[in-house]
Amino acid sequence: MMSTTLQASSIAPDIDTLFNTMLVVSSIVVAGVFGTMIVFCIRYRRGSPADRTERKSSSLGIELAWTLVPLVLFIGLFGWSIGLWQRLQTPPADSAVIYIVAKQWMWKAQHPNGQREINALHVPIGQPIQLVMTSEDVIHSFYVPAFRVKQDVLPGRYTQLWFTATRLGSFPLFCAEFCGTDHAVMRGDIDVMQPAAYAQWLRQHASETLATRGATLFRQLGCSGCHGSQSTVHAPDLAGLYGNTVALSDGSRVVADDRYLHDSIMLPALQVVAGYAPIMPSYQGRIGEEDVLALIAYLKSPAPEAAHEQH
Repeated sequence: MMSTTLQASSIAPDIDTLFNTMLVVSSIVVAGVFGTMIVFCIRYRRGSPADRTERKSSSLGIELAWTLVPLVLFIGLFGWSIGLWQRLQTPPADSAVIYIVAKQWMWKAQHPNGQREINALHVPIGQPIQLVMTSEDVIHSFYVPAFRVKQDVLPGRYTQLWFTATRLGSFPLFCAEFCGTDHAVMRGDIDVMQPAAYAQWLRQHASETLATRGATLFRQLGCSGCHGSQSTVHAPDLAGLYGNTVALSDGSRVVADDRYLHDSIMLPALQVVAGYAPIMPSYQGRIGEEDVLALIAYLKSPAPEAAHEQH
């Protein structure tokens, strides 16, 4: 059973308990069905002296029991699994956010302070970690067996995964989705550290923050030339945009979340803001997903440089 393997996250014991319970219940049902079938096959085999006289009898209690008991058991397992799934889909409010970009055939991590890693991820023990993930090419799957967490990583979309590490050490990271010829070598390690050691590691490897790099890209790509207060181009004001509701030209409304900002940069014609012409050029193929994450981090920052000139 899974419980015999290493458990290194807060959710792992609960996942193992559910898995083992499902295994036991399923084994009992299988044993009951196949055991009865084998007994009847032996007793009523050709040539056996068993009484084959036709008998018409029924027992409502037995029929209800073999129908309702398995039904209740499996509905209970379903409800239990839904509860765990909801927990896995709801990161704690105090989670530290780290960005993951998957690419044939590597994992690239970006910490908010600017530190980047390839095929490695350093995290503190006991701290909820939320991973915001996307792919630059094909579908990948972020899988850490010791944490009992796995999440598909999709091109053009953001998916999330969270965990709280409960053991110090290094734990293997795999891609669990066949993604090409070198799929088997797309792996890495998650290094769980004491909070003090992790803080020191961050300080030693700190560079420009993700938001600062986004601000630089914002100017280099010419975004401020259209969205700045001195621009002659009629473009939406992006100051304080993140998290607010945006009215679109088709009459619908959408929340300006990470997905909306990503699509506005890469696929601007997909959702045009009401009152504006669809003149923004697409940056798809011109910048990578790491650059998009930096731009979004800049737009999400509480006090970005020259806020009135945000993209």
